Amino acid sequence: MTIQTTRFLLGASVLCVVACAAQAAERGAPVGNALTGTTEALFVAQIALLLLIGRGLGELMQKLGQPSVIGQLLAGLVLGPSLFGWLFPAAHHFIFPESATQKSLITGVSNVGVMMLLLLTGMETDLKLVKQVGPPAFMVSAAGVTVPFVCGFALGWYVPASLIPDPHHRLIAALFLGTALSISSIKIVAMIVREMNFMRRNLGQIIVASAIMEDTAGWVIISLTLGLAGASGFSPASIAKPLIGTVIFLALSYTVGRRLVYYLIRWVNDNFTSEYAVVTAILIVMCVLALITQAIGVNTVLGAFVAGVLVGGSPILSQHIEDQLRGLITAFLMPIFFGLSGLSADLTVLKDPQLALFTLAIVAVASVGKFGGAFLGGRISGLSGREALALGCGMNARGSTEVIVASIGLSMGVLTHNLYTMILTMAVITTMAMPPMLRWALARLPMHEDERARLEKEEIDARGFVSRFERLLIAADEGANGRLATRFAGFIAGQRGLPITVLHVPDQPKKDAVPKQAAAAELEAIALAGAKEGHRATAGQKGESRPEKVDVQARAETDRVDRAVAKESPKGYDLLFVGVEKMRRPDGSFSANVDRAASDFHGPTALAIAGSGEAFAAEALTILVPVNGTEPSRRGAEIAFAISPAASTRLTALHVSQRTDTANGGRRNRARQRTERALLKDVTALAKRYGHEHIDTSVQTEEAPDAAILNEAKRIGADLIVIGAARRTGDSLYLGQTVTSVSSQWNGAIVLLAT
Repeated sequence: MTIQTTRFLLGASVLCVVACAAQAAERGAPVGNALTGTTEALFVAQIALLLLIGRGLGELMQKLGQPSVIGQLLAGLVLGPSLFGWLFPAAHHFIFPESATQKSLITGVSNVGVMMLLLLTGMETDLKLVKQVGPPAFMVSAAGVTVPFVCGFALGWYVPASLIPDPHHRLIAALFLGTALSISSIKIVAMIVREMNFMRRNLGQIIVASAIMEDTAGWVIISLTLGLAGASGFSPASIAKPLIGTVIFLALSYTVGRRLVYYLIRWVNDNFTSEYAVVTAILIVMCVLALITQAIGVNTVLGAFVAGVLVGGSPILSQHIEDQLRGLITAFLMPIFFGLSGLSADLTVLKDPQLALFTLAIVAVASVGKFGGAFLGGRISGLSGREALALGCGMNARGSTEVIVASIGLSMGVLTHNLYTMILTMAVITTMAMPPMLRWALARLPMHEDERARLEKEEIDARGFVSRFERLLIAADEGANGRLATRFAGFIAGQRGLPITVLHVPDQPKKDAVPKQAAAAELEAIALAGAKEGHRATAGQKGESRPEKVDVQARAETDRVDRAVAKESPKGYDLLFVGVEKMRRPDGSFSANVDRAASDFHGPTALAIAGSGEAFAAEALTILVPVNGTEPSRRGAEIAFAISPAASTRLTALHVSQRTDTANGGRRNRARQRTERALLKDVTALAKRYGHEHIDTSVQTEEAPDAAILNEAKRIGADLIVIGAARRTGDSLYLGQTVTSVSSQWNGAIVLLAT
């Protein structure tokens, strides 16, 4: 079926629904008619239309370079009194009746959608980014909120009395209008900045961090404002309760609550069989925090937003969790909520010249105030005129945030429908104007050297292996191999704040064996020491954010290594380190337990063998990394760079190539040399990503690969060889003849990465 045919059928189905509804309405069919207008049937029809039109217009807006949320808002305007209700009032009344019972169904789904949207927004809030560019972002956000807030607050005192639900509460309306005009949409801002590859540039980070701070401050202010709106009269107590309660709530959430949420997610992930148990736990956390904020007198949206921030900061499966939630929210709840927001607006009221002029005034005040505030904050913080101009353009998008705020205000009775329509119009206009303006401003900014280096690092991470890790598993005993594996895993975890689980497995498991808790505690100490070393190494690298403290859980097992790994691996790990006494046989093949452990773990496995020396005890390491241009080899090289401190490690990358002696040998040798240079350049850039500014490179053409590796290791006095190889098809763990030969002949330390 072609795309054109699909579009035709979808459009025809909508017309059929509308036509049938119009005919039923013209015949005078009541809303509760069993055949054509049951409450449940209308509810399903409303959802279907909002999803269909919202998704279609959202796709169209994206093709035009606009956010999809604009299309979902336009879907509501198309289906609402602004167009459908204006052209076919009877049909519109039939599908979207004024019945309180009917409205409560779709409104209930919309309210859940608001909380889920704020949960997702919080999960996308990167507090590390805020810390990185704190001073300029704080100045921009402070000025970017204060100036438009003052402008909106002042405008609120000139709003006609007919646009305020209660003229005696003009202060609440002015506070609300000031807050509504001062918030930027983090989702829209981040989308445009990411689309233009500006997320890792200095100004891109300041723009996104400023939007994050504005969003956070805005939700606190709007929650306090709505709390005051719900209070019975003004008094010190009515103001103090939500204000003090919010301060205490935020302080406890970002300290004690952060750790509690992390441990809850980890416990649920490790102890529940269902794949979606963690998602359920997150939704429960969201509901609990929303109820707490409601109890202290502020809106539930603040609790949902904070829950998202806490969940997004959890190092356990954060990307996996976000992907699971994002599908439901973006595909189902967002079109319904934003479509319903559009339904609540009636653009036909703007035919009144006075209302139209006041709408233009709101748009002008919102745009000038936000642009001026952000521009002023940028200049005060030391940014250039071009950079401040881009900041002003980027901060002027309200988008989904403004719609949520306006919808809450309408439901709370703070806004009339006419004022709500004006604010929604302002949100649509400023959001549609922002992407082309920001693209224009960003395209004219020169790139600094530190920004160029950051972009190169980001590009390497996109192809990276270690950069995708979220959780590590170690299966080790108290021997030299176990200590080596634990130390290296701890070093990797410390660089990125990854949680580690250490399983102490016995040398010779017995039925009545007692778990060696002391040995498990010793491995835990080694992992923590390695993590601290990795933490210091990363903190010393320019442009790297400070990693989180590593959480290490050590447990003594009585089962053999393969059974322990098989039991633990379903909990979700990205890399397994194995270090036990009997790792390999004299011929270079692996022992049965190690073989089975690697088979039971569905992911890459790093096998650590200390050999005759203990590389983990060396103050300075000399590491040899054989590379051949394959992806497994590149991953092995990345592991080598990631497990070694840059300041005290000498690295050599060795490539073994075959010389061509045929008639066309000269041409082929030149092609081979170009390939070698490209390969070694890629490996050198990868090493630089992990702080190794210089590595030695070597190319051997006269020897077999295994002999070349062993000879080079002896020549440079290597303490450690790291090899990455693909696991060959078969029942046993086999990484190829070269790896087997090197492993059987090398007496020093070696790490083999099987992928």
